[in-house]
Amino acid sequence: MDRPPDLSQLLEQAQQMLATQHELATRVYEGTAAGGMVRVEVTGGSRVVSVSINPEVIDPSDPHLLEDLILVATNAALSAATADAGETMKGLTGGLDLGGLLG
Repeated sequence: MDRPPDLSQLLEQAQQMLATQHELATRVYEGTAAGGMVRVEVTGGSRVVSVSINPEVIDPSDPHLLEDLILVATNAALSAATADAGETMKGLTGGLDLGGLLG
């Protein structure tokens, strides 16, 4: 027969998870496009903190290309943040899938 979980142990684990979430929200992740000519940095809290564009990629006759490159780099950075958060939290939850409950 399984023993019920220890309440103090559950509280400690919840506090550890909250601390980890806070730490993840402050990490910075980078995404790039066009071979690194466009770089975007985001935090794990999904805030864009910097955008860097090499002047060589700017074509005034094709602004849509630059828009697309910024989107690609931003989405790559956000994907890196999401993947890191998933891996980090999986270690704390023992692989239990919380279905986005913590993100």
